[in-house]
Amino acid sequence: MAVLAPQRRAVLNRRVRLLVAATITYNVVEAIVAITAGTVASSTALIGFGLDSVIEVSSAAAVAWQFAGRDPQAREKVALRIIAVSFFALAAYVTVESVRALVGGAEAEHSTIGLTLAVLSLAIMPGLSYAQRRAGRELGSRSAVADSKQTLLCTYLSGVLLVGLAVNSLFGWAWADPIAALVIAAVAAKEGREAWRGDACCAVPPPASDLPASASDLPPLASEIPRRVGEGGCDCCAPD
Repeated sequence: MAVLAPQRRAVLNRRVRLLVAATITYNVVEAIVAITAGTVASSTALIGFGLDSVIEVSSAAAVAWQFAGRDPQAREKVALRIIAVSFFALAAYVTVESVRALVGGAEAEHSTIGLTLAVLSLAIMPGLSYAQRRAGRELGSRSAVADSKQTLLCTYLSGVLLVGLAVNSLFGWAWADPIAALVIAAVAAKEGREAWRGDACCAVPPPASDLPASASDLPPLASEIPRRVGEGGCDCCAPD
């Protein structure tokens, strides 16, 4: 096969933009519902989940901003640093509020809306993440692949949130909510670290059969020398 054709690249660019738009739309709704329901139920986990959705929106918006520019790679480092700081702020806020809830004995109430939201996110987000990651890898876009990982994070956090809310609702274990929130904070801190050093992440090379004889014939992203998966914290392109 030949190097990725311009027509195929254009199709993938449009696909990534559509997936990013869908991710932004869903996460805006998710953030509003989660933060509102979390405030009503005094649930630190729900509020933290909603704030994470806000960061998911910023991550997707950063990718949209990159793809709108003439030189997306030139914008990548700034976008990743902004996302990293947002994750660190989220981790700090949720940690403080969780500790206050545990020490102060504040009890989160049952939230049917929160449980429903967690289930919906578990059903929707994996599909969005997979589609964007697949398109990003074929396109050779580090930012699209990294953003798909952020979307996948929402799936994991949905599971943590669902367990925390369910345990609290079924058994009245109020401590389960702030514990779930602390897990969200830990994951957010990890994602913040990875986003901060994301400028060193590996490029996604095209399949070997697609490589031309001359390296000068490679498209801009694929022409970068790829780092080995796991080298220097490079994992955004790692296989699932």
